[in-house]
Amino acid sequence: MTFAFSTLGCPGAPLDHVLELAKGNDITGLELRAADDEFTNTGLTAAQRRELRARIEDAGLDILAISSYVRLCAVEDQPLAEHLELAADLGARGVRVFPGDPDPDPGTTDGPSAGEIRALDRVTSAPTDSRILLETHDSHSAGRKMAALCTLLDSDVPGHNVRVIWDSAHTWSHGETPAEAFDLLKPWIEFVQIKDTDSRQSYRPVAVGTGDYPIRELLATLSGTDYPLSLEWELKWHPQLPPLEETLPATKDWLTAAGR
Repeated sequence: MTFAFSTLGCPGAPLDHVLELAKGNDITGLELRAADDEFTNTGLTAAQRRELRARIEDAGLDILAISSYVRLCAVEDQPLAEHLELAADLGARGVRVFPGDPDPDPGTTDGPSAGEIRALDRVTSAPTDSRILLETHDSHSAGRKMAALCTLLDSDVPGHNVRVIWDSAHTWSHGETPAEAFDLLKPWIEFVQIKDTDSRQSYRPVAVGTGDYPIRELLATLSGTDYPLSLEWELKWHPQLPPLEETLPATKDWLTAAGR
């Protein structure tokens, strides 16, 4: 099983620290947050990109995603091409994007929203060297919404390179069980983000196994599959959380005890 983590859980940490975390916890994959304050960003020179790729490959790690903040449905111009180029240069599977539809339910038609039409246009014109990885997030947190968008892409953009990052806690927060969301998203899933949350505290993130997200049900749903699991530990946005040095081994121990 590929077990990964997002560098959202160690904001601002240098590459050396991330590689040490991976090695010390038998991690085989990474989600690299792309931002100006991180070692992964679109401002890297060609030489810096080659060095970064070489060090990660030498460590035996698979870059599951370059985690951008591109919003595929947004009105404003989005730096999608730049992030896709970065992903290709680093040998990543693709670029994480958010849907970010500003008006997902206009209420005037049963067809796609204006934002979804913009998403189709962006996918059509995007470079194909790396995949576009749509996360179940914001306007399309629900599996049913994301599945509808992916079905639209399948019909209108044949041969597209869009896949889905299933943030399993987001679909649950929108009323879908893990089994229901999986059935909806299965044709497009690239990998699965795991976390635990407390719905009584506005879905605040908590240590895996201590919240009320049905993570055992998720693991049962994924039984027999080989999707990579990636811990999205949101320390960047919730600085009160313990560091990954504590969280990674505790999460791996919990998953092992749960039979994963």
